[in-house]
Amino acid sequence: MDENQPTESLRALVLCCTLRKSPSRSSSELIGRRLLEALRAHGVEGEQVRVVDQQVAFGVGVDEGDGDTWPELRAKMLAADILVISTPIWMGQPASVCKLVLERLDAELGETDDEGRTLTSGKVAGVAVVGNEDGAHHVSAEVYQALNDVGFSLPANAVTYWVGEAMQGTDYQDLDPEPEKTAATTTTLAANLAHLASLLRAAPYPPA
Repeated sequence: MDENQPTESLRALVLCCTLRKSPSRSSSELIGRRLLEALRAHGVEGEQVRVVDQQVAFGVGVDEGDGDTWPELRAKMLAADILVISTPIWMGQPASVCKLVLERLDAELGETDDEGRTLTSGKVAGVAVVGNEDGAHHVSAEVYQALNDVGFSLPANAVTYWVGEAMQGTDYQDLDPEPEKTAATTTTLAANLAHLASLLRAAPYPPA
């Protein structure tokens, strides 16, 4: 941990957008777990939630009622300093669960503090992508834009990913050991997330 960066008490939330419900094995869950482990080296504690295990309703509101569990996930997000979206690639796109999360985050555009800033202002976001087809850059670009649009700040090198050779069945979770480049990129992402979150906590954005 960098002693010059006071990251103590920073918290992270990983929203895992796998299509597989627990306890099924998931590459998206695995890379999210490894990122949380890397964040702990910088004094950041956190948790991962599989969105598909929840009852998140379709919509663009803060609470869609009728048993919608997004408000509980949103409370975890607002209590965290760092949000990570972990998603697989399907047909070259972010998973449908990921798009559901982004649609629900759209509600944050209408939620502001007493000084006119979005409630996500000052929070940091990153992305983790896995798949056995091309598309990691496209997926991260879509998720980047959505996260930034609703108020999150993204550090340099804000994504870690692994993609296998196209038209074959190897998954990230099948690789042992983990590819060195992906492991190094995850380590870099964790360091940059913790660094930027620490800076923004110490020096918040000005009023809107």
